[in-house]
Amino acid sequence: MTDLHAFIAGLPKAELHVHHVGSASPRIVSELAARHPDSKVPTDPEALVDYFTFTDFAHFIDVYLSVVDLIRTPEDVRLLTYEVARDMARQQIRYAELTITPFSSTRRGIDERAFMDAIEDARKAAEADFGTVLRWCFDIPGEAGLESAEETARLATSDKLRPEGLVSFGLGGPEIGVPRPQFKPYFDRAIAAGLHSVPHAGETTGPETVWDALTDLRAERIGHGTSSARDPKLLAHLAEHRVPLEVCPTSNIATRAVRTLDEHPLRAFVDAGVVVTINSDDPPMFGTDLNNEYAVAARLLDLDERGLAALAKNAVEVSFLDAPGKAALAAEIDAYTAGWLAP
Repeated sequence: MTDLHAFIAGLPKAELHVHHVGSASPRIVSELAARHPDSKVPTDPEALVDYFTFTDFAHFIDVYLSVVDLIRTPEDVRLLTYEVARDMARQQIRYAELTITPFSSTRRGIDERAFMDAIEDARKAAEADFGTVLRWCFDIPGEAGLESAEETARLATSDKLRPEGLVSFGLGGPEIGVPRPQFKPYFDRAIAAGLHSVPHAGETTGPETVWDALTDLRAERIGHGTSSARDPKLLAHLAEHRVPLEVCPTSNIATRAVRTLDEHPLRAFVDAGVVVTINSDDPPMFGTDLNNEYAVAARLLDLDERGLAALAKNAVEVSFLDAPGKAALAAEIDAYTAGWLAP
């Protein structure tokens, strides 16, 4: 391990773009697959490496949904959530906004109240046991259409069901053939209920999808936004209005959204003055974690320890953590960095 990798390993972090099911490590997936032997998902962690090798974005979605199908009971939900937090704590992730797709579970027969209780019980236990603060983003699985949008909006805005940890509302899944404007009424409802708008856009489609997310969905942050680099006016708008991009470099390579890391637009975003955060998206599926993504960013942006600390503080600043929490985590990053660099 180089000094820079060692610095990253100990650096306190926040993560803003990471999926609930997509964070299931081979250890967790193997346990869930063993619980449900009728699944096609391998129970051998080593076999999962091949299973998680994707040919394109559509193949990734197919594999992702096969793992979603392993989450069949409230106990599965609780196990997944708690164990994901354990893996985050090992990376010094102090705060994470975990993207959850409740429609995927309720449509499979999990009682909606039991689902909410499971994620909340895991959230509280994880904070007590590991010190990692979790908050939720409920997202619409775009491929499931407007039925899923209605269900997700209802669950996110119902006074009887909305979980305490919910802070934002998103839109994921394939972008091709899933135009953003059709989801405007559902985002309007979520925003009116006090939730922040954080849709995926411009991951596998052009910059016009990002414009749609900004205009129709009133996005406060953009998930991925990879194609924004192709539109100078869009980059200028993102920079001027300080709309952050949640960048996931390894994910973009794994899903073939970008051909190679050397072609990744992260540098173009930073050079244009756009606020960026670094994230892992679906880390075990892409053979990565947040520490590795920081190492990738360090290489692409030529960052030293201070630069990496600034990147970590970006995520804290544009998170939906409360003001005292932001101040405390930023101070912890500063103290860690100063201690590391002290002679």
